[in-house]
Amino acid sequence: MENEEMKETVAPETEEKATKEKKKSNKKWQEEIDKAQAEAEESKRKWYAVTAEYENYRRRTQNQAAQRYQEGRNDVIAALFPIGDNLERALLSCADENTKQGVEMVLASFKKVLESEGVEEINPLGQPFDATYAEAIMATPVGEGEESGIVKQVYVKGYKKGEKVLRYAQVIVTQ
Repeated sequence: MENEEMKETVAPETEEKATKEKKKSNKKWQEEIDKAQAEAEESKRKWYAVTAEYENYRRRTQNQAAQRYQEGRNDVIAALFPIGDNLERALLSCADENTKQGVEMVLASFKKVLESEGVEEINPLGQPFDATYAEAIMATPVGEGEESGIVKQVYVKGYKKGEKVLRYAQVIVTQ
């Protein structure tokens, strides 16, 4: 009987120890699970951040490419402006009516191309001088009945596309 009593007294202590160890083990596992969940959340947050950053980068590069393309088109259009200037000069100096008519046709097609690209002429003649669209190349004294700061003559035509000036008008202003 003594052995049985000893077993009974030992068994509850061993059982208590086993329960404590089990609790420690469960606590340890729970800590590892919590740590793994925290790492998973952090990885998920980083993934969202990287995805958003990539999306912003993609949009930004797409916009930059479109802008560069448009600027390239504007540069090509601006290179055509001297041709239009020369056509207008040729029109003024034509003596022959057939030649004049031919130059007018070419000039009309030139203007049609500019119009199809959304390019407008800047014609500040008779208006107050505005430095956002024109460049004053000379000033003349104010005559009778004239106001100061008015565009008296357009020396070189200006052009704009939307609000962007492709070439400033070169003008003579009253002073």
